[in-house]
Amino acid sequence: MSIEAQRRQMVKEQLQLRGITDPRVLQAFLTVPRHLFVPREHAGAAYEDHPIPIGGGQTISQPYMVALMTQLLRLQGHERVLEVGTGSGYQLAILAELALEVYSIDRLPELAQDAFGRLEHLGYLNVYGRVGNGALGWPEHAPYNGIVVAAAAPEVPPPLLDQLADAGRLVIPLGSQQAQMLTLLERRGARVDRTEITSCVFVPLLGEYGWPLQEF
Repeated sequence: MSIEAQRRQMVKEQLQLRGITDPRVLQAFLTVPRHLFVPREHAGAAYEDHPIPIGGGQTISQPYMVALMTQLLRLQGHERVLEVGTGSGYQLAILAELALEVYSIDRLPELAQDAFGRLEHLGYLNVYGRVGNGALGWPEHAPYNGIVVAAAAPEVPPPLLDQLADAGRLVIPLGSQQAQMLTLLERRGARVDRTEITSCVFVPLLGEYGWPLQEF
């Protein structure tokens, strides 16, 4: 089966049949070449229904989970988005297809460098990256209409809530290191509404507002 056919099958069977309905999200998944965002030795499994290790103890998330988190942001194309956890750059590429500007933070310099080299090669001009503790956000470019966190935290990091725009949406896995609940937070003026979406398992957020680095 060709790469394009695998991508179409992934979108149909893993996304559409599980309730991903946003046409812009589905088109982004048809557009972005996922196989270029996984290590070469795992390229044959790029479109399969599971996470894939990318080095440094990190993973590229299951396609459905990336799609679900992205769909929850309800992007229309004019938004400024913050991503915590650049990883291989795959979700960043998806977000870049859907938003005006995307800012991404990763704590591992080697992953961030590889990801942004890949994105530059693919022609993405609306993505910006830095190395650091993503739980602190990127206040210079706040507020953000959407924030997506690709690592599990025990609670929502306060700086991320502070940087969320009015009517903005924040998607984050919350819970223990072993199991979490994907959670949506929506700012309504001074109020923040919280909705639990589905159970999940992500790599842990490390450092301030996460778990101590010395544990890993």
